[in-house]
Amino acid sequence: MSDPSTRRDHAPVSSRALFAQARIELLLTLRRSESLLVTLGIPIGILVFFAQVNTISDLKDPVQFLVPGILALAVMSTAMVSLGIATGYERHYGVLKRLGSTPLSRTGLLAAKTLNVLAIELIQAVVIVATGAALGWNVTGAIIPALGLLLLGTIAFAGIGMLMAGTLRAEANLAAANALFLVLLFLGGMAYPLSKLPAAMQDFAKLLPAAALSETVRAVLASRAFPVGELVVLVGWAIAAPLLAARYFRWEE
Repeated sequence: MSDPSTRRDHAPVSSRALFAQARIELLLTLRRSESLLVTLGIPIGILVFFAQVNTISDLKDPVQFLVPGILALAVMSTAMVSLGIATGYERHYGVLKRLGSTPLSRTGLLAAKTLNVLAIELIQAVVIVATGAALGWNVTGAIIPALGLLLLGTIAFAGIGMLMAGTLRAEANLAAANALFLVLLFLGGMAYPLSKLPAAMQDFAKLLPAAALSETVRAVLASRAFPVGELVVLVGWAIAAPLLAARYFRWEE
């Protein structure tokens, strides 16, 4: 990430300053109605809607299918869309440049944003699991591996979000993030099985991080055969996206 003041990028970060900034990031996120819609409203709405309609009625238990996918959707909405759009506008208005010159440093700023994303995802997970339980969902698989996969997905989607935020103008980033969200929602196997897609589209979807995350999380939570290929795809995105973001991110437009 290029900038004249890169000498501060690796300065020691005070834990007090770090958590203070993380608290501010969280409060700002919770105050943005559009962020709450993307991070909480849409995932819960999709879960409740698709659990009640006949769109996926050929599944034995729609709720068991939906909850893991909606957890993956929540990660995508927070780590890619919410983080990416907010960071893009902060870059546009010069907020990143000003915060980067404070004692917090830019490393601390990125760490605070990471803590904010994880806090929001924790809230999402609690709400989604509670909603799923109310609809009849129960865990039959392993929670810890699922959390590990969700964390891996967070790294991948945050990398994608930061790559767009650091290379596109704010308005273009806004449009791109929302468009990509819709594409990955439809091709991610989150609200309906990938098997409902045409064969060629299924092959393409399996190369994307959304399908890789939802399929792996669903497999471990349902104690079914684990899709190793999807895990390889997810790991690939979790490595490539942050590296590209770090390489091409510009702190100013």
